[in-house]
Amino acid sequence: MITQEYFDSEVRRIIAAAISEDVGDGDHSSLACIPENARGKAKLLVKDKGIIGGVNFAKKVFAYIDKSLRIDVLIEDGTEVTFGDIVMYVEGPSQSILKAERTVLNAMQRMSAIATKTRLYVNLVKGTKTKILDTRKTTPGIRVLEKWAVKIGGGENHRFALYDMIMLKDNHIDFAGGITKAIETTKQYLRETGKDLQIMVEARNLIEVEEILRNDGVYRILLDNFDYEDTRKAVKLIGDKCLIESSGNINETTIRHYAECGVNYISCGALTHSVHNMDLSLKAVN
Repeated sequence: MITQEYFDSEVRRIIAAAISEDVGDGDHSSLACIPENARGKAKLLVKDKGIIGGVNFAKKVFAYIDKSLRIDVLIEDGTEVTFGDIVMYVEGPSQSILKAERTVLNAMQRMSAIATKTRLYVNLVKGTKTKILDTRKTTPGIRVLEKWAVKIGGGENHRFALYDMIMLKDNHIDFAGGITKAIETTKQYLRETGKDLQIMVEARNLIEVEEILRNDGVYRILLDNFDYEDTRKAVKLIGDKCLIESSGNINETTIRHYAECGVNYISCGALTHSVHNMDLSLKAVN
C-alpha cells in the first residue's frame, strides 16, 4: 500500500493542478469587482443527504490558497448529513474564498457521493466477515481523493495502482500461457527483482480455483462473476489457504448474498465510477 508521504504529496499535486486549471493567471471576476482588502465569510451548505466527505481536503485547499483563511468545521468527514446542514464556515479575504470555492465544491461533491455509496454497501454486509473494497476504476488524476472517500465511507482500499500488488487477471493469464505458468513466472520475477509484493490471481470458474490452489504463494483469489452457488463451493474449496474476494457486477441487491457465502472481500468499481455527486454550495454570509 502507499505511504503517508506519498499520499500527502499526491494531495498537494492534485490541489496545485486543480487551482492551476481553474484560476490560471487570475480570478478576474473577483479581481474586477472585489477590493483586495475586502473580507468576508461563507458557509458550506448541504443541499442533499448522505455522508459528507472531503472536509479535510477542503481545509488543505483553503490553506493552499491563503493561510490566513479561518476555517470553522461543524461537521466532520464521515458524518451523515441532510438538506440545510452547514458543514463549515470560512472567513478571511473575500478574493481568496472565491478562488478556492470551485475546487473545494467539486472535490467535496464527488468525495461525498463516493463516501455515501460506500457506507450503503458497508451497511448492507454488516454482521458478516466481508469487507468492502474499491478498485482502480477511478477518475484519472484524482485517485487519491476517490480512495480517500472510500475510507471515509467505511470501506477499505484495494491495491492503489499497478505497482503495489501483483494481480494476475484473465488477460495476464491468457497472455502468459495459463494460470500455473503465470504464477511460476511471477514468483521468479519477484525473486529476481527482490520485490516484496503479494500475489492475487483471478479465477473464472471452479476449475481455475482448483488450479490456483495447486500453486504456492498466492495471497488472495478473486472470484470473478461467480454465481452464489459456485461462490459457496469456492469458499469451501479454498478454506483458509488464502483470502477470497468476489467481484463482478455486484450491486445493492446482490451484495449481501455474496457476503453470506463467506468471502473476505467484495470489490466494487461502482463505488467510484457510478455515483451521483452530492449537491453542496458555498454561500456568502452577510
